[in-house]
Amino acid sequence: MWVRAPARPRPFSPRALLITGCLGLLLSGLLLLAAAGLLFYHSNLIFPGVRVLGMHVGLQTTAEAAAALQARWDRQVLALEDGAGGRWPVGPAELGMTLDARATAQAAYRLGRTPESLAALAGAGFEAAPVWGFDPAVAEARLDGLAGQIERAPVNAGVRVVGGQAQTTPPVDGRTLDVSATLNQLSANPAAALQDGRLFLVTRPVAPAIGDVRGLAAEAQRRLDTAVTVRAYDPIHDEVVVWPLAPEVWGQWLTLQVDPAAPEPFRGELAAEAAQAYFTAQAASLGEGRFVQADALATAVADAIAAGAGQTPTVGARIYHQPRRHVVQPGESFASIGRDYGIPYPWLQQANPGVATLSAGQALVVPSPDDLLPLPVVENKRIVVSIGAQRAWVYENGQLKWEWPASTGIDASPTSPGVFQVQSHEPNAYASNWDLWMPYFMGIYRPVPTSDFMNGFHGFPTRGGATLLWTGDLGRQVTYGCILLSSENAALLYAWAEDGVVVDVRP
Repeated sequence: MWVRAPARPRPFSPRALLITGCLGLLLSGLLLLAAAGLLFYHSNLIFPGVRVLGMHVGLQTTAEAAAALQARWDRQVLALEDGAGGRWPVGPAELGMTLDARATAQAAYRLGRTPESLAALAGAGFEAAPVWGFDPAVAEARLDGLAGQIERAPVNAGVRVVGGQAQTTPPVDGRTLDVSATLNQLSANPAAALQDGRLFLVTRPVAPAIGDVRGLAAEAQRRLDTAVTVRAYDPIHDEVVVWPLAPEVWGQWLTLQVDPAAPEPFRGELAAEAAQAYFTAQAASLGEGRFVQADALATAVADAIAAGAGQTPTVGARIYHQPRRHVVQPGESFASIGRDYGIPYPWLQQANPGVATLSAGQALVVPSPDDLLPLPVVENKRIVVSIGAQRAWVYENGQLKWEWPASTGIDASPTSPGVFQVQSHEPNAYASNWDLWMPYFMGIYRPVPTSDFMNGFHGFPTRGGATLLWTGDLGRQVTYGCILLSSENAALLYAWAEDGVVVDVRP
């Protein structure tokens, strides 16, 4: 009989022994890790890797994390940016944002310790949401205060003058801060602004009121091409001088300024000294110490160009005369010198105070003849009286209108030669010195500059209310210094010659 021999035990393999040992170690490590995790779970430390607003707070106690978060919040700066280079750093508190650091640290601690936070941790990573407050009223007040720095006024289209040519300048939009839209953006996601460190301000464009000035530029160019005529009148010599001013001339001292938004868009910018020097030189070239009021004339030219009053506007001016210097000759008197210059001799005496007697070689000041024309001059009318011919001629627009016989003053009370002007009208003036009533009286000069008494034109006078004087003497020297006309002619002249008409009384 065959009997199977019993099996002999196999010897233990070293490889199996190694695997068994490793498994034991692994199991022990897992048990230790589980024990450590359990201990950490029940500790007061925040899970590793947890962040708040980008700052790591893992492995910190809640107290440590709260302190770190508060310190970070106190240093937090948020840049408000307008997208055009403007940047205004502010603290979160200025925008009504407050951080509850302790509550935020507690929220970070809970991340991973509850089923809900475990799900949040798995979905959102290790970022804990901060706990804060937001007061929109505080943010709105801060943005309102910033609005003035952000707002930019729109720029209208304009016209500028370069080298005598009108050029348009384009309009530019302005902008204003949209406080409401900026607040909505901040309220929707304040964490994003804090995380990024900046908040973009919402602005709205503001369109300019004037966008097209091509027509204004064309009008400006027309004015820049304007030639101006200055018509200067000398009432003493009854002479007109014309000075044409091409753009090449006035452009040296006048710049046209154009403001489309102004009620009067065109204005002449005057280089006063240059303009005055030009007109002063023009008048000086006339000789005889003549001049114009250069400042007023330059302004009038600038205004004419700015006003655009025609293709060739004419600007009027008056030519004046400087006082003169006279050296006394042998045998001369105040009266004779006054007659030679056409100045009543009391005016000559007044211009030389302290001079009682004259001697040859003495220098006298002769007043300007313009002193006797104090009113604005009427250019298109003129009266000429001849003492020698005892006649009067009346001119209108350079044409003879009337010619009449006239009578001037007797030798003891003469009519002064000179250039004067009508200064007053009295229907019936009274001369107390001679007890005369003078109809249609027009005063033309004061024989004595400090007196109200005037010499002038009048008709046949009366005395005692009835007696007519000098009716048969017309054409001979019979008056006490006035110029006598027939009452009919005096009435015509009285109605025709307004104040300011020049009267040229010749020897």
